[in-house]
Amino acid sequence: IYKFLNDNSLLSKHQSGFRPKHSTLTTLIQMCDTLYENMDNGQLSGVVFLDIRKAFDSIDHTILLQKMNDQFGIKNVELDWFKSYVTNREQACIVNGAMSSPKTIVCGVPQGSILGPLLFLLYINDLPKCLEKTSPHLYADDTQIFTSAKTIEELTENLNNDLKKV
Repeated sequence: IYKFLNDNSLLSKHQSGFRPKHSTLTTLIQMCDTLYENMDNGQLSGVVFLDIRKAFDSIDHTILLQKMNDQFGIKNVELDWFKSYVTNREQACIVNGAMSSPKTIVCGVPQGSILGPLLFLLYINDLPKCLEKTSPHLYADDTQIFTSAKTIEELTENLNNDLKKV
């Protein structure tokens, strides 16, 4: 699946996480390059660092499956397979030797699974499209949004406006 996504340039160019030949160093180099370019142009730089809390647990199954269909062309039997993989799962807790009754998991993907990181990438792949005044750099669930401006007021306004969209 990764090969298909990479060969067809379906993953955001801004995402470095869970991808072959990409690492945290890729994101760091992109960040530094952006900062140096802004300095060379006499501009102020601003960055906001975002980390999605419980990222793998926050994935809405309906939205994920819709994105897989609409954005990545995963349909029919293949989409049904993914649907069966993420839906109708249950979990229970054991406290002091007593097990709770099972509860259906309504969002999230299995952590520690091979598919978990891929499904997360598919879920957030379109995040950069909502940004108008900033440039994103993503590494898995860590996102940085950058902007440059001549004044601190413009810098702050650009960051705040795009932050509201995220």
